[in-house]
Amino acid sequence: MIGSSFASDKWIPNAQLSLPLLIATLLAFLTAAVGIPRLRALKMGQVIREEGPQGHRSKAGTPTMGGLLVLGAALLDQLIGDPRRMLHPVVVMGWSIQQLRHWVERWAGDHPIKLRIGGGLISLILVLGSVLTGWCLERLLWLPSPWGWLSIPVLTLSLASALAARSLKDSVLAVVDALPSAAEGDLEPARRNLSWIVGRDVQSLDRTGLLRAAAETASENAVDGVFAPLFWMGIGALLWMVLPSGPGPLALAWGFKASSTLDSMLGYRSGRLRWLGTAGARLDDLLTWLPCRLVMLTLPLVCPPWTQWVQRVQAAERDGSADPSPNAGRSEAIYAHCIGIQLGGENRYGERLVQKPVLGAGQPKANELSVRAVLKASSRLEIVWLSGLGIIQWTMSR
Repeated sequence: MIGSSFASDKWIPNAQLSLPLLIATLLAFLTAAVGIPRLRALKMGQVIREEGPQGHRSKAGTPTMGGLLVLGAALLDQLIGDPRRMLHPVVVMGWSIQQLRHWVERWAGDHPIKLRIGGGLISLILVLGSVLTGWCLERLLWLPSPWGWLSIPVLTLSLASALAARSLKDSVLAVVDALPSAAEGDLEPARRNLSWIVGRDVQSLDRTGLLRAAAETASENAVDGVFAPLFWMGIGALLWMVLPSGPGPLALAWGFKASSTLDSMLGYRSGRLRWLGTAGARLDDLLTWLPCRLVMLTLPLVCPPWTQWVQRVQAAERDGSADPSPNAGRSEAIYAHCIGIQLGGENRYGERLVQKPVLGAGQPKANELSVRAVLKASSRLEIVWLSGLGIIQWTMSR
């Protein structure tokens, strides 16, 4: 009976997601209800200064749990991904961008300066609005109420919405698994699945081209969809330790997701978008710059032999710097050199043919195993980053 009720869940179309979602939610509630009193008993809480505002005294003894929230969000993301019929913050951001773009284009027309100003205003409104929304949700954690612990599951679920490790893995594997076993088999299912996650023309791609595209999107979006938001969550968690009432992991993660969504929707060099999307694209480049370099420095640590760390980082910088993007080329290049595959080359976007820099020249071309290796390397690196955040936070709390 229980199994049939999950299968008929009208909110989550894939019945396999319902049971993990329920379990994860129950675990979050139990962790909040049981864990916080236990941590308080162990004196692992915040110390509120006597001279501080009286309103802050309700936070005394509350654990500095930013790192725990980030860890819970990462586990939840790996467990359930993004259930399709649940309202997702990025959907709200996308709708907001469409409305703001409509208003700006009515005002600016084809005037380049007005479009640049309007694009800057869109970026300012969306990013600041996302940060403030996340900050307001975070403040629920400090409500002096017996039901205040309910905010823990809310914050965990909200943080998980900023991560895309599971959805990226599922989307890339959908391409690989749709490839026929025979060389002359039907490639249309794989092309159709790939078209959902890349912007290039997929209809002319052969088996090798499909696998290269899957490896490239797995590597580039690992930075955009996993490690960059994880980085800003970590910064927020550490910021909480020195400024408990300030913006924390959710505020900064949603701010980054807003800039990333702006870039994906407006960051094109065609028509009005060449001016309208400039601000969002530049902001996304800026916010992704440091996380991308940290991935370059840490990915070789989870891809032995570690003795090639220096050579791999140098090669990735050499190859990736040839890409017009300050981050995309380097993201793909470090994966190419760590996994041992060749990426880059010719891509077609409609009628436009683009020659991308070759990354890892002379290495084998991508195959099914190497695409899976990219995904596994990202999973290992995510564990390393989460462990690093825990160590840093533990050190700061001593």
